[in-house]
Amino acid sequence: MRFAVRLFLLSFAVALAAASLSAFKVGAQGNRSQQPRPTPTPQDQDDLGPVTVREVRLPITVLDKKEQPVSGLTRSDFLVFEDKQQQQIEGFIDERTGVPVHVAVLMDISASTAGKLEFQKTAAKDFIYTVVRARKDRAAFGVFDEDLQLLQDFTERHDLLDRAVDSVKKPGTNTALWDAIWLMCDEKMRGVTGRRVIVVITDGDDTASRARLKEAIEIAQATETIVFAISTKAGLSGAVPGVEMGTPKDSGDRELERLASETGGRAFFIGDRINLERAFTRVARELRSQYVVTYKPTREFDGTYRRIEVKLAGDRDGLKVRTRRGYTATRQ
Repeated sequence: MRFAVRLFLLSFAVALAAASLSAFKVGAQGNRSQQPRPTPTPQDQDDLGPVTVREVRLPITVLDKKEQPVSGLTRSDFLVFEDKQQQQIEGFIDERTGVPVHVAVLMDISASTAGKLEFQKTAAKDFIYTVVRARKDRAAFGVFDEDLQLLQDFTERHDLLDRAVDSVKKPGTNTALWDAIWLMCDEKMRGVTGRRVIVVITDGDDTASRARLKEAIEIAQATETIVFAISTKAGLSGAVPGVEMGTPKDSGDRELERLASETGGRAFFIGDRINLERAFTRVARELRSQYVVTYKPTREFDGTYRRIEVKLAGDRDGLKVRTRRGYTATRQ
């Protein structure tokens, strides 16, 4: 179903006027204008639902030199810093507990995807089957060009998700990627429990958004949503002149990389079908291997932006830690 909502850009501390976004279709929720706000985080580490306690929740991925997830770590292995000040870890969930995941797969259907739609649809279905565990996880599926269409809301039923993916028949027009991220976070990710993930499949740069990259990052961080970006710009044959599979090559690629890294995810730049499938497999494996750490900031929530850094205690040569890089401590 098509999202129908008037979306307003974030207002900033420097008194920038909020700019109105055009109508999107958002379930049956109707029109609303609101600023993104931090999603409350859990007090009980066995229930990642929203509560009123001011905590920050960090899904954390640890990778070895071969980019493989590292398991078996404990609370004492992690050090959390906010604006360079060490924080006390209040809650810890290891990778074996398997915190439920709400994952939204958003597929670019702008005009340039015409020759890739069928394969992207097959790969998206394979990914959903891989990542959604029965009776535990939920997935949603949407497509975007100038507008975002949520074709299937969060569900554990694979038949409904298959039907939604199969319903995509033809490409659309321009690419409003930042708007799609903003709207999905604001209208859907904000209200779900557990870990929140968006996987976006796109083959081009943003050409039509009214929101900016900075605003897409801010609302993803505020709603604790990890974004994985999969770019097929190199062409599924890998034959686009000047574009080498696997590395960002232009400003649009670097923006995708920034979106993913700032939210705790990663960007994949692929040029063939095998590597698209491998990218989906790596995302699914990482989601199965995440730790979740929560802490209460030592400073009050005062509207400022806070930088987050997570390190490993002791000598951990060659291990890489990935989580979101910050958040805005919005007053509520």
